[in-house]
Amino acid sequence: MARTTIPATRRLRGQRAWASGHAAEDIVARRYEGEGKPVLDRRWRGQGGEIDIIAREGDSLVFVEVKKARSFDEAAWRLGARQIARLCAAAAEYLGGQPRGQDSEMRFDLALVDGGGAVQVIENAFMAA
Repeated sequence: MARTTIPATRRLRGQRAWASGHAAEDIVARRYEGEGKPVLDRRWRGQGGEIDIIAREGDSLVFVEVKKARSFDEAAWRLGARQIARLCAAAAEYLGGQPRGQDSEMRFDLALVDGGGAVQVIENAFMAA
């Protein structure tokens, strides 16, 4: 089987996107920590998918999806229905390992990061629509 190579420009774009996304997650994690919401996990991966940040607020778990783009609107449009389904599946898997399991209090936040590094958090985002 012939091995295909990824063009250098495409590979560089991918590396930049990864670094940019990681930097956005760092900004959001610092914000949650600064608000007294300890970050329990970052980039938690289960069979259902990946959760960018898992934080705790009181007795509740907060599953945070981070999206970065030039503007908040552009970042928000990057979250689609299939990704929401994967996030829910991953969260259910994570909850399975918690003492209260599926009875744990939880919510999903969407953290938007614009090109300047400003953050807008939509709490309980999946219920907001």
